[in-house]
Amino acid sequence: MRVPLSWLREYVDLAADATPEDVLAAMVTVGFEEEDVHRFEISGPVVVGQVVSLEAEPQSNGKTINWCQVDVGEANGGIRGIVCGAHNFVAGDKVVVTLPGAVLPGPFPIAARKTYGHVSDGMIASARELGLGDEHNGILVLADLGIDAPVGTDAIALLGLDDVAVEINVTPDRGYAFSLRGVAREYSHATGAAFRDPAERDFAELQPGTGHTAVVDDAAPIRGRVGASEFVTRVVRDVDPSRPTPPWMIARLSLAGMRSLGILIDITNYVMLELGQPLHGYDLDKLAGGITVRRATAGEKMTTLDGQERALHAEDLLITDESGPIGLAGVMGGGTTEMSDTTHNVLIEAATFDPITIARTARRHKLPSEASKRFERGVDPLVPFVAARRAADLMVEFAGGTLTEEGGALFAEVFVADIDLPKGFVQGLIGVDYTDAEIEGALTTIGGEVTETDAGWTVIPPTWRPDLTDKWSLAEEVARIHGLDRIPSVLPTPPSGRGLTAHQQGRRRVADALAAAGFVETPSFPFTTEVENDLHGSASGAHLPSIRLANPLDGSAPFLRRSLIPGLLQTAHRNISRGLTDLALFETGVVFLPEPGVEYGTDEVPPLGARPSDETLAALNESIPPQHRHVAVLLTGNVVARQPGRAAEPAGLSEALDAARVIAAAAGVDIDVVQGQRAALHPGRTGVLSVGDVEVGYVGELHPEVAAGADLPGRATVLELDLDGILALADSRAVAASLSTFPAATQDVSLVLGADVPAGAVRAALAEGAGALLEAIRLVDDYRGEGLSAGEKSLTFALRFRADDRTLTAAEATEAKLAGVAVASERFGATLRD
Repeated sequence: MRVPLSWLREYVDLAADATPEDVLAAMVTVGFEEEDVHRFEISGPVVVGQVVSLEAEPQSNGKTINWCQVDVGEANGGIRGIVCGAHNFVAGDKVVVTLPGAVLPGPFPIAARKTYGHVSDGMIASARELGLGDEHNGILVLADLGIDAPVGTDAIALLGLDDVAVEINVTPDRGYAFSLRGVAREYSHATGAAFRDPAERDFAELQPGTGHTAVVDDAAPIRGRVGASEFVTRVVRDVDPSRPTPPWMIARLSLAGMRSLGILIDITNYVMLELGQPLHGYDLDKLAGGITVRRATAGEKMTTLDGQERALHAEDLLITDESGPIGLAGVMGGGTTEMSDTTHNVLIEAATFDPITIARTARRHKLPSEASKRFERGVDPLVPFVAARRAADLMVEFAGGTLTEEGGALFAEVFVADIDLPKGFVQGLIGVDYTDAEIEGALTTIGGEVTETDAGWTVIPPTWRPDLTDKWSLAEEVARIHGLDRIPSVLPTPPSGRGLTAHQQGRRRVADALAAAGFVETPSFPFTTEVENDLHGSASGAHLPSIRLANPLDGSAPFLRRSLIPGLLQTAHRNISRGLTDLALFETGVVFLPEPGVEYGTDEVPPLGARPSDETLAALNESIPPQHRHVAVLLTGNVVARQPGRAAEPAGLSEALDAARVIAAAAGVDIDVVQGQRAALHPGRTGVLSVGDVEVGYVGELHPEVAAGADLPGRATVLELDLDGILALADSRAVAASLSTFPAATQDVSLVLGADVPAGAVRAALAEGAGALLEAIRLVDDYRGEGLSAGEKSLTFALRFRADDRTLTAAEATEAKLAGVAVASERFGATLRD
């Protein structure tokens, strides 16, 4: 909200020497953020001049200029010669002259310069050049503004160009501050300065008369609230729309961010800014019959003031006459009844509309306006009568109109629910020991009616504060009025027994461990295609059910993901396209796994105005598909870059398996890997990851066709694990292993067995047979070739044995090793290699 200081002074005692910065500082103390300071970027000398003579001089370029002699007063050098290209003035007219040394908005410095064969000693200015509007068809003739000032008068002060405006940020809950009335009241709260309410008028003089009462016919109110609860009209006849808008009004509107559009429209905008009540003026002679406020019907259309034909929705609230729609209520008027240069009789409308209706209409038609911005935040229901009369008075004063007894009023009783405020509540919530007098004083100051009770107070908020609905909002007002700086900077003590759950801690450990291992976390959107879901969401690539969004952000990716891999592929492609080719990425996130044959989602959306019942919440939860949190890794490029004396080391399966071990260690589980197959991964370079007998994920190299489809050059290795699953399988307690001080005994064993036997299964058999003395086992060689039959392989394992209570002998280590060999022989027919 932009607030011209000259306007603010009319309603609150503002010190004569108060700077814009002083005003902003005061507004900050009552909870408004400062935005900016706005000025007319103009400096003098800019004076009133009178054209003594002008000579038209045609030029070789086809243009005709006027060589003018202009009297700017003895103090400013008397008569000056000025070249002017405009032709809308004659000798004797008083104009605005910018003399050398002046600076106009732009900035545009003025200097004496030679042009068209003359030295132009200044410039005769237009309204646009002065920053007073967009009119640039000719220079500004002061008589057109009703001004007859002495020659040499300072035109900057005369036209209100020395005014300045402060801009504050108004939050959605404080719509009353979108008015000079509201800002002046808040400045009074901040400084204690006397406040004069512009809406405080005798109700008897506000009665609008009869003959133009509107009818509200709302057959489908939203949430039971009728679209229009008040509708006040007044009639002003015999207005002259050609009369000029006073310069001070133009200056104030301009500083407030609005253009001057003619005296009639300027008055309605001026009153809206002053009182916060949007108004609309109709050309009374263009209205066909009485006004009816109703909802739109199916297929109905109307043309708004911006010239756009709009298809209407059944929720749209319309202002209509016998010809049909003439306005989108609270948003924008229609083109058929707008005020224009031919208007002689005006019907002024001031209404109270349902905020939800106006907000939905403005967003539906992408038509935000100054009116809708105020209506959707809530306007004071007691102001429409005042605003209509104020606009009528200004039209009488400045547009030459006559206020009639015609009009109409449709209004409802204004009821504001009272709020119980217990004693001690404000102090306990805010943390400041306010006295009872301070609490009562603050709530009275903001306009509330406060009644003391045995338990505390009963407070009726003012009509212009629809945001005050409970004791918490009242407590905030007390803190705001008495200064937020009184609130101590003390952190509250958290209750005991709270914190992260074991599951949340496990997820954090996994993410931290991967980051510490050199991986970069790259969260992505959970949206993908059905093809990607089928390819990466199942081992075989067969079609699986996916959840399709009703209103996707991207029409090409309307499904919720079943896997994290598609998002990592997009991230990798984006980085590679920017020259980052060595990537180690990971993501933890939710995947959506609908079960075949189950319908998810619901068309029954509960209203936003009330908390849904437990049954409704349960039904909504049942409509959501199962969601599991996964962790996925992608590696591509080199794990070690090329450097002097060392070749580059490409990332591959071993690094992906290391990532799986990092995850397993952080989660507190042991992960085994056996060879497997997946449609998206390279045959023979794919592993299935398990915790015990439970499959929890997979690891492998992307199939070349899949990598090419994702625009990834070279090889890429991926890993995906069910993070929720492995955390559920982890032990709830972590027990630190004791370190034995006795030496280890190491032995190797080579086994010959079928080439189709998984090495992981053989390792598990050896470990099981070797028993408790086996401390570690590691595969060190997989040989296939000379000396072995076709279909055979030789696996060599390094074994490490250790006892907690003694030094093992070679015989004990050998005995344990052979026990493991016996189990492998029994299960897989393995034999010791000679």
